[in-house]
Amino acid sequence: MSILAFLAGVMCIAAAIGDWDWFFENMRASLFVRLFGRDGARVFYALLGAFIMFVAAFTRWA
Repeated sequence: MSILAFLAGVMCIAAAIGDWDWFFENMRASLFVRLFGRDGARVFYALLGAFIMFVAAFTRWA
């Protein structure tokens, strides 16, 4: 399970870096785009991805 969470974190970071339209035009992500703007949502998802990766790695090896 932690491997899937780690991969989800990687995907969030990749979407933030790549500025993927299909990711940010998703119904769930569009909420954050409306709240923070497109660049703010990208920062939010990059930080969220890093946090998810950290938690997944910590629970895997702790």
